[in-house]
Amino acid sequence: MSYFPAYIKLNNKKILIIGAGKIAHEKLKHLLDFTDSITVLGTVATKEIKSTVHTYNLKLIEKNYEKNDMDGYDIVIVAIDDINKQKEIYFEAKEKKILCNTVDVTEFCDFIFPSYIKKGDLTISVSTSGASPAVAKYLRKYIENLLPKGIDIFLKEMRDLRKKLPKGKNRMKFFDTKAKKFFDKGIKNE
Repeated sequence: MSYFPAYIKLNNKKILIIGAGKIAHEKLKHLLDFTDSITVLGTVATKEIKSTVHTYNLKLIEKNYEKNDMDGYDIVIVAIDDINKQKEIYFEAKEKKILCNTVDVTEFCDFIFPSYIKKGDLTISVSTSGASPAVAKYLRKYIENLLPKGIDIFLKEMRDLRKKLPKGKNRMKFFDTKAKKFFDKGIKNE
């Protein structure tokens, strides 16, 4: 069965990444597009992890994962190679009702990381429900090339206008016309 697409506000969510290697760093970089309430826990942190943790003032705990280390977190990302430990951590998270993603093991995932495009307020995600991350990656690149230039600036303008204009049918019509003109212009400039 496919995963349900949902966007989660991470402002008040504490995230624990278990693992401090290359894959953990990839997940960390993606999460930093949306939050900085992240702790990394792993025995030997790569220099990339250490640098990113330092740059963003994150917390790094250099040790092996032990039962209950996830207490107080809302989301756990498991990026370690030990399959038995992955399974153990996943079932501990389930027991504690903590959302869990075990990298590259969809059977131990409550959610997956889609391939995504982030341009200001715009986020477009592509998922194959784990069937082919490579297909999702290349489809994301294809879609990204179709986006009109300056869409992030246009969205900021639209956000600012929404705060100023009173709600109602006239506002809806105004925004619809403005959005149509923006995309029509983008298509003609190709």
